[in-house]
Amino acid sequence: MIQDYVMFTGVNILLAWSVYIILLSGSLSFGNGAFMAIGAYLSGVLTVKFAVPLLIAVLVAGILTGFFGVLVGFPALRTRGVYLILVTVGIAASVRTAIEAIDYVGGVRGFGGLAGANPWQIAVLVAIVGGVLWMVSRSPLQRILDAVREDEQVARALGINVVQVKLVSFGTGAALAAIAGGFYGHYMMFLRPDEFDIMLSVYIVFYVILGGTNNLWGPALGAAFLTLAPEFIRGLDTWRPTVYGLLIVLLLLIRPEGLLTFRLVTARAAHLRRATRDSDMPARNRSPEAKR
Repeated sequence: MIQDYVMFTGVNILLAWSVYIILLSGSLSFGNGAFMAIGAYLSGVLTVKFAVPLLIAVLVAGILTGFFGVLVGFPALRTRGVYLILVTVGIAASVRTAIEAIDYVGGVRGFGGLAGANPWQIAVLVAIVGGVLWMVSRSPLQRILDAVREDEQVARALGINVVQVKLVSFGTGAALAAIAGGFYGHYMMFLRPDEFDIMLSVYIVFYVILGGTNNLWGPALGAAFLTLAPEFIRGLDTWRPTVYGLLIVLLLLIRPEGLLTFRLVTARAAHLRRATRDSDMPARNRSPEAKR
C-alpha cells in the first residue's frame, strides 16, 4: 500500500510539473494527459515487443514525445487564451481516438505485458526534476521565461526568441509527462485507452491551480494533496466523493491563488538582495563583486 502511495504521488507530481513547465512561458496545456498516454504506450511497445530495458525505453519515449510536442505545439502556440486550451483539448481527444484504432497496441482491448517499474525509481526522478527546476529558478533562464510570460512584445524587444522559448517549454513539458506515463504504465502492467481521457488532463491542470503557480513547490503540493486526500477520508464510505469535493471547493475559496503563493528567489532577485546587503556593509566586508 505504501508503495502505491509513493508511486501515484510521484507520478502526479511529475505530471503537475509538466504543466508548470509549460506555464513558465505563459501557455496552458490541457493535452498533457495525451502526452502521458503516448509515453506509456511507446515505452510499452519498446519493452514488450523489442525487449528494450525499461529506463532506456522510458527515456526514448520521453524524447520522441517531446519532439511530438514541439510539432503540435508550433501551430497550437500561435493561438491565445481559450483557443489554445481548445487546441490542446483536441490533441488529448485525438490521441486517445488514435490509440483505440491501433490494433498493434491492443486498441480498445488494452495493452498488457508491461513490468519493471518500482516506486523508488519515481522517487529518485522526482528529486532530480525538482532539483533541476530549483536550479532553473535561480538561473538567468528564469528571467527569460518571466519576460516571455509577462509581456511577449517586451521580450521580443529585448532580443528573446519568444516562439523558440515557448516551443522548448512545451516540448519539455510533453517529454516529462511521457516519462511519467512510461513509469506509470510499467507499474500498472496494463494500459487502457480510457485511462487517458480529457478528464486526466483536467486533473493535472487542477493539481497546479490548487497548489499554486508562483513556484515549483505549489504544483507538487497540489498533486500530493489531491492524490492522498481521498485515502484519509476513506472511512466515510459513500460520502467520500462529496466530502472530497467540498474540501477542494473550501480550499479554493480560502486560498484562491493556491496553497503556496510565494515566489522563489530568482537569479535577479538574489543578485539585488546581495547588492543591497553589500551596500550596507563597511567596505572591508563587502564581496569582491561589490568592491568592483
